Amino acid sequence: MKKWYAEEYAFEIEVISFLRGSRTERYCRNGEEIGDRYTCTYGCPVNGEGQGICSKVMMMLFPIMEAVRSGGDLENIGGVRKDCKEVVCPDGCVVFRLTAKKLGNENFYKGKFFD
Repeated sequence: MKKWYAEEYAFEIEVISFLRGSRTERYCRNGEEIGDRYTCTYGCPVNGEGQGICSKVMMMLFPIMEAVRSGGDLENIGGVRKDCKEVVCPDGCVVFRLTAKKLGNENFYKGKFFD
C-alpha cells in the first residue's frame, strides 16, 4: 500500500463500557475490553497490537467519520462534543467513544487531490 494523501483528520476509538456484564468472554465476539483503543485516519481502525476493530461497529462509525470530514458537528447527532460521540455496537454489547482530531491538512475534495 502506498498512502499518498495526508488526511485531514485522525480518529481514536476507545472501548468505554459494556451495556451488560463485566467481561468480554461469551459476550463480545471480537474480544473488545474496556480501555482498548483503536486509531486511524481513513483506513480501518487498528489497536496497538495490529488487531482490527469489529467490522459491525465499523459500519456504524464510518458515516460518523465522514460527517466529521465534511465539517459536521457531532453534537448535532447526539455527540458529547463537536468532535466526540459515543456509539453502541450493533449487537448491543459494547460502548465505544469516537474522538476526531483535526491534523491541519487540506481537505481531500477542496484540495482537488483526485483526477
